[in-house]
Amino acid sequence: MAVTDEAIARIRDLIKSGGLRPGDRLPPEKELSESLGLSRNSLREAVKALEMINILDVRRGDGTYVTNLRPSSAMDAMSFVLELQQDETILDLLEVRRMLEAAAGAKAAALITAEQLQELRDLLGQVGPESDVESLVAHDLAFHRQISTLAGNEFLCDLLDVVAGRTSRVRVWRGITQEGAIERTLGEHALIVAALELRDAALVSARLTAHVSGVEDWVRRAL
Repeated sequence: MAVTDEAIARIRDLIKSGGLRPGDRLPPEKELSESLGLSRNSLREAVKALEMINILDVRRGDGTYVTNLRPSSAMDAMSFVLELQQDETILDLLEVRRMLEAAAGAKAAALITAEQLQELRDLLGQVGPESDVESLVAHDLAFHRQISTLAGNEFLCDLLDVVAGRTSRVRVWRGITQEGAIERTLGEHALIVAALELRDAALVSARLTAHVSGVEDWVRRAL
């Protein structure tokens, strides 16, 4: 194991064991390096690496702290990596999105309340066939975000946020170039809400799968 990797593993184990908790300030560098059996150089490199993935927060003149360790913080690194990918990977991302959306929808069907259903209906009413593409994409992101939130799994919701954000450009592209894309999207959203109202997990999952598959099919033809 490389020296920096070993240092990262030592800090990780310290957090996992409860020796450091979210929001805790790390001990001074000399003290921490001695307690972990690390050189100060390898400790510094490990801290830099863990800062990049939002595990540690280095505050100049104050100290180094463990972040809140919420899933949304960890997703920033994944989002950065996805931004570096080439457009050819978009089909892979859409496939991941399709599977995650179906799973989130099935969970939401079992948990959704009458009030939350009404919120989704209200969201549907905010756009129409006359809406521009930017408004439609913003609505699409909000609609799917609401469903993933209702699934009650923070990690799943944050993961979908990352994937959905990376595929937003292709949704704009489709809305501009494909005839009837706006009407089709809104109609499919209405069908998804209707399935949620029935609390039918299998139907919600199927309709979300078909919904995202439509984008996949269009991208495959466009490429």
